[in-house]
This record gives sequence, structure tokens and C-alpha cells, in this order.
Amino acid sequence: MSSTSLLPASSGPATTFYNELTFLNVFRLIQALVYMGLAFSPTGLGWPSVPDPAFAHHVAEAYLLFALVSLLLNRRSMPHARLAVSVALVVDIVGALLAITAMREAHIGIAMMLAVNLSAGALILPLRLSSFFAALATLGTLGHTLLDATQASSSDRDLLEAALFGLAYFATTTLCHVLGRQLRATEALAEQRSTDLANLAQVNELIIRRMKTGVLLVDDANRIHQINESAWMLMGNPGADQRDLGQLAPELSRRLYHWMTSGKLDETATQLADGVPEVVPRFSRLAPNDDSHVLIFLDDTSLLSRRAEELTLTSLGRLSASIAHEIRNPLAAIRYSAQLLAESKSMDSTDQRMVEIINNHCIRLNEIIENILQLSRRERSRPETLDLGHWAQSFVEEYKQGNDIGADTLRAVTNSDVEVAAVADPQQLQQVIWNLVQNALRYGRMPGQAARVLVVARRGEHGVPILEVIDRGPGIAPKVAAQIFEPFYTTHEYGTGLGLYLARQMSDANQAALEYVRVPGGGSCFRLLLTPPARNPADAEVADRAATR
Repeated sequence: MSSTSLLPASSGPATTFYNELTFLNVFRLIQALVYMGLAFSPTGLGWPSVPDPAFAHHVAEAYLLFALVSLLLNRRSMPHARLAVSVALVVDIVGALLAITAMREAHIGIAMMLAVNLSAGALILPLRLSSFFAALATLGTLGHTLLDATQASSSDRDLLEAALFGLAYFATTTLCHVLGRQLRATEALAEQRSTDLANLAQVNELIIRRMKTGVLLVDDANRIHQINESAWMLMGNPGADQRDLGQLAPELSRRLYHWMTSGKLDETATQLADGVPEVVPRFSRLAPNDDSHVLIFLDDTSLLSRRAEELTLTSLGRLSASIAHEIRNPLAAIRYSAQLLAESKSMDSTDQRMVEIINNHCIRLNEIIENILQLSRRERSRPETLDLGHWAQSFVEEYKQGNDIGADTLRAVTNSDVEVAAVADPQQLQQVIWNLVQNALRYGRMPGQAARVLVVARRGEHGVPILEVIDRGPGIAPKVAAQIFEPFYTTHEYGTGLGLYLARQMSDANQAALEYVRVPGGGSCFRLLLTPPARNPADAEVADRAATR
């Protein structure tokens, strides 16, 4: 299965600038070729008249050379597009005025082509700069006309034409600038919408791929078009080239055909491959009247059983909590009475032993009630950023002060040079580690020896903060280790089977993972993988270097 990543924003405006600059340079080349055609037109045609052919040839050749250079440097000039366009427009205006001077009879066509240059430049340049070049072209044409008028070769009509061309320059420049700005805004919005749609499609695909429910898309030829990870596993991990549903899962294909022909759904569980859980298939058409494609949903019965078990545990927890509350008051009265009896000096040793038994069982019952009440409460976590090294040291000191561990040893192992930061609810983390340490001191010892328990705070791979409770006892058998986190499972005659279950539940509430690891050479390790706090890249690099040292 391939991973999905969101698409970056597209460079639409840069592409638009490049296209506009390319159009301007290509038009300039066509314009230069027109100048060449007018300058080198045969004399027999009689139009246009070229008083000084040599001057006209030089103007046309120079402008053609400039147009070719601009087109060849089109891509390289992109980082400095506005400067390149400004310089080019100055050359366009000067070249047009020189061409009008050399080919007087073609001045209207040359002036009209100059309007295209100014309009194309306005698509790229700001409005003030575009207006400046429009004014420069207008002043140039008016100045040229006035100069011709002093030489008695121009009329009032030519002056009016020059003024109208100047007005057209300003109008087309302003209009093209406004249209270009709106075009770029629309294109940027379209690019953003396209990126958002592509990202949304990939997010939907990722959600479907990671769903616990298996999803398949099958066409009318019984071929699989799409399949998510859950369906792929529930069908026995078939190869990528295997797409025929009838060959991969004959029973599923049979049920699909039965549903399409009769409209009835078989809701009995079935196993699609060896070694995978049973599933209950459901079918749905993509469109009400479309039989060409069908969506198949595979509900994992083990997930359904787990959800039902969670609902049962929730209901049981509430029921047990109500019972525990009713038991707590008489239990407190019994324990208080037993304590008063223990203070009596007239009892013999047998009666004192009986009172001690009552006290011990009252303590055990109270622990059971506390576990049941924790099972029913399920308080929300309030995470904070903790330094696990300091936290482990404080926890060990506090535990020793509040509990008499006798000859047993309990130590915190940390690295003072490296800060191990994690995000967790301090109170719930205290309950988890207290439960693990209590179990380690109670069961993690060799016969006739004192218990040796370590609380280790360290950083794992990729900077993951880890808390470990390690003992040097006999360890836990593999068959038992596979079930120790299940509720009400215990191997001790006085255990409730809720301690480790509650520890894992509180770990899950803090986005942490609690697991059992067997220690080589004897012993047990309960490892809690916590969530690191969000860090910027610079801090992460410094911390990683410190951890490496």
C-alpha cells in the first residue's frame, strides 16, 4: 500500500507571467519581421515609400536582432520579468518611432502594433508603470507629428490621429492591466480550489484506506477496482495483480451475485481466507440505478465482538460501581470495629489472629472496590509536559515514604545530562506507575529473595520518551503474558484482574502505549511509550545530538 501525501500549492501566477512574457516576445519578433518586410519591400511596389532605404534597413535589422535576443532569453529573464519588460517597452517605443520616421506611409499600422506591445506589457507591469509607458508612447507620437509639422510635411489630421492613438494607448493599457489582475486572481483561486480538492480527495482516500471496515469497489465484470488495507488483510493479503473477485473470494462473489439478483443480504459471518477473522459482508450500489459498480463493506466480527465487550464492560462497571458504593459503608464499619477489637487487651492469641484476618480481608475488599470505582469513573486526562527523569525520582521517593518496602529495593534510573520530556496527565501517570511498581514488588521476586525494582526514564528511537518498570523476578509465561491486560484475568487467588487493564486504559487515554517485555536472563519489564511534546526542528536537533553524546 502506498502512502498518501498532501499536494503543495501550485505555482499558477508564475506560469501566467511566463506565458504573458512569451506572448510579448513572440509578437515582437512578428513585429520585427513586419518592419523587415516594409523596409526591404521591392521598389516596384511603390508602397510604402522609403525616402532613406539604408536607414530603414538599419532600423529593421536592429529591431529584429533585439526581438531574437529577447525571445532567446525569455526563460532566463523570468526572475527579473518587470525590469526586462520595462527595458523592452522602451526599445519598442523607440523602434516604432524610428520605423514611422523611416516608413512614413505605414505610420498608422506601426502605431497600432505599438498598442499591442503596451497592452501586453500592462499584463505584467503595475498600473503606474504601464501608464508611464503609455504616456511615453503618446508623447513620442505627438512629438514626432509636431516635428513633421515644423517641416511642413504633416497636417492637422496627423496631429489628431496621434492624439487618438495616445488615448487608445491609455485605454488599452488600463483595460489590459485590470483584466490581467482579475485573470491572475481567478487563476490563483482556481489553483487553490484545485489543490484543496486534490488534498480533500487524498484525505478521503487515506481515511478509507485506514478504516477498520474493509471496503472494496467491484465492477459488473466482478473485478476489483479499489481495495483498502483492512479488506486486503481480511482477504488474506492477495497479490496486486489478483483482481478477480471470483478467484480471490468465491463465497463473497456468490453472496454478491445473490444480493444483485434477489436483493436479499446474507448476514451470516464467513471467513474469506485461512488465518483471518470472520467477516459479515454488506453491499451498496454507487448510484440507485447503476449496476456497473458495487461497494462491498466487510465488517470484522472480532471488532464487533470487541465493541460489544467494551459496552458490556461499561455496563458492568456502572453496575459494579453502584454495588461497590453499597458495600463500602458496611465494610468501613466492619474494619473500624475490627480495629477497636484489636486494641482490646483481654483477647487471647486466637482471637487476635481472627481480628487480623478480618483486617486483611477488609483491606483486600477495599482494594477491589477502588479498582471497580476506577473502572467506572474513566476520567478525562489533563496532559502536561513533564520531565520524566525528575518525575521518576520524585515518584520513587514519594512511594518509599508512603509504603514500607522492607528489604526490597526500589530505584529510579535516569540520565541527568538528557532531558526526557513527555506529555501526560501527572495524576493518571502516577496511578499507572504505582500499579506497575506494586505488582513488581509483590510478584517480581525470586523465592526467598528480596524484590529489586527499577523505574527507568529514557529516550527511545526517534526521541520517544519511555518509562519502564523492571524487576528481576521469574518473569511471566508467554501464554499468560498474552492475556494479562484483559479485564478480570488474574493468576493470583487474591487478585481482581483489573489493575493492568486499568493501567492500559489510562495509558490509552494519554496517547501512550503500555506493553510487556520479557527481560533476558529472568525478570519482567512493563514499558510505557509516551507522547513527546511538539518541538521546533532546531531544538530537536540539539536534543538528538545531546542524546547521541
